[in-house]
Amino acid sequence: MNFFEHQNRARRQSRWLIGAFLLAAAAVIVAVDFIVLIFLGVSPGTSDMGTAVSAQSWLDPDFINANLDILVLTSVATGGTIGLASLFKMVSLRSGGGKIASSMGGTRVDADTRDPLARRLRNVVEEIAIASGVPVPEIYVLEEEAGINAFAAGYSPSDAAVAVTRGTLEKLSRAELQGVIAHEFSHILNGDMRINIRLMGLLFGILLVSIVGRHIMYSARFMGGSRRKEGGGIVMVGILLLVVGYAGLFLARWIKAALSRQREYLADASAVQFTRNPDSIAGALKKIGAYSSGSYLEAESEEIGHMLFGPGVQAMMFSTHPPLAQRITRVDPQFKPSDIDELGANLAQNERRERELAIKEMEAQQSAGKKAGGGFGPGMFNPAELADSIGNPQEGSLLAAAMVAASIPAELEHAAHSPAWAPEVLLLSLLDSNPKIREKQLLIIAEHLGTDTEQRVTHLLSSTEPLQRKQRMPLYEITFPALKRRPREELDKIAETVRHLILADGQVEVFEYFLAKMFQMHLTEAMAPSRARASGLRRLKKAESDVHIVMSVLANQAGETEKTEAVLSASLATLGFDPKPPVLLDRDWATVLDAVLDRLDQLRPKAKEQLVTELGNIAMADDAANIDERELLRVICASIHAPLPTFMRQL
Repeated sequence: MNFFEHQNRARRQSRWLIGAFLLAAAAVIVAVDFIVLIFLGVSPGTSDMGTAVSAQSWLDPDFINANLDILVLTSVATGGTIGLASLFKMVSLRSGGGKIASSMGGTRVDADTRDPLARRLRNVVEEIAIASGVPVPEIYVLEEEAGINAFAAGYSPSDAAVAVTRGTLEKLSRAELQGVIAHEFSHILNGDMRINIRLMGLLFGILLVSIVGRHIMYSARFMGGSRRKEGGGIVMVGILLLVVGYAGLFLARWIKAALSRQREYLADASAVQFTRNPDSIAGALKKIGAYSSGSYLEAESEEIGHMLFGPGVQAMMFSTHPPLAQRITRVDPQFKPSDIDELGANLAQNERRERELAIKEMEAQQSAGKKAGGGFGPGMFNPAELADSIGNPQEGSLLAAAMVAASIPAELEHAAHSPAWAPEVLLLSLLDSNPKIREKQLLIIAEHLGTDTEQRVTHLLSSTEPLQRKQRMPLYEITFPALKRRPREELDKIAETVRHLILADGQVEVFEYFLAKMFQMHLTEAMAPSRARASGLRRLKKAESDVHIVMSVLANQAGETEKTEAVLSASLATLGFDPKPPVLLDRDWATVLDAVLDRLDQLRPKAKEQLVTELGNIAMADDAANIDERELLRVICASIHAPLPTFMRQL
């Protein structure tokens, strides 16, 4: 299943989720109405269930009609409580993934952390984000949790957060940690996070009934004998409310299990494909089985159970995750239960060894420094595999991402992680190599953001080696988490300054457009996460003119060649359009492309898949894609919410 099939599945699951929620809510409403009928049918003042209305009469049409007003009021009150509680929860989750991680007791991992295990986690997350072509998510650690678990939360990659337990850091090797984080990135890239948050919000109203039921059960323990004699009907109502409460919990777990189990198998498979190491994810799962704490959490995890890497609580029925042995067998067919027993004998030794390795890794980073090197020649990739690589980085991507991240100068890398310096890093990456234009850009920075900002940019410029083009976009992806922590008013000023910097020389280069478009898109979605949309309903045949323009912009980067024109015409024909030559755009190409991409973002997932494949054919029309073509291809894909990996698979 590729990225676009995941998007179609997510759309179907969203519709199914709403239907299941309505059915579950209706079941709870009917159950509460039945309790009210029982209460109305029980005679007051009796010590037992001696009744004025027999059990059979509770469902008698005449009795129901006589109390219809009360039943309607009860139904409205119950449905309103469930609906309002769900709405309240969904509104409270609009802030994105970081709020969910914080609510679970997560502590943000700062860039200057001295904890070697947390530093290792940050390195792994950054490498996978760069390889995937998305901003680095916020990183959290649940410090009080000894179990092995993790989750990703957010509406889109722009506001995503990844959280792991302290047990995950202490008990897993670097390779196993990579497997877990790759698993979570699969949820980020394939749109599972949005479904998870909707699930959290919708089910809260139903879970509220179970919470009320728990409180009733707790209170019932302290009811004395004299109080029990006040009325058998009241006691029966209390018991039935408990049943309804746990029925709500049962229904919520059923819905979560129905949505979550297959997604966990798919995320495990994606982690294996990404890391090219089945032992990474299998090793993490085996350790969950080997440790007594498993993956269970001390904190209340009922609401987020479907988001976790492993079960947060032990569930007898409708677990949100497939059985552990089945997950392991899927990625390691040679698995035997004795593997877990053997692993359990060496757990303490494994933990000590991994902490020592993490310390050595951090010391090596600090002492070795950063060495920038290497060029950026023409790239060759298979257009037929381009759509499949989205949300699914191929072999070597992770290693290439680690190498590029390591090549960034140490001072610049440190500044990129700092909220105080992140804007200056972004602005630095847009400075022109021409001294006259660069001086004009520095004056623009001073005018819009003040002389302090201009002096900081000048300091970074003079104290670090010139950035290579291949380093600039990964550097931005590292910088974005710190950037979005600045006040919204300041970010708006930065965005306006970026626009003026780009226009300082009177033309828009591909990289300048690339960086500005990505920054604006990620910033918009991070500020209003719930409004982000991965796909729309527009059909490809309604977008002929827009498709022709976006293909023309890409074709123009290769120069006017007969071969490129022939491939563009063939691509249009493949999509069912009339073959045409490229549209020749003037210096305002970026403005035209902006408007076109906003409309193409509303395409259906299948239409986007067809478009991406044909764009790949155009980029490879001359048998190799230059850096401008590759960066333009990446920004087009990102703008239609189909993030292309930074390092595409080479032929």
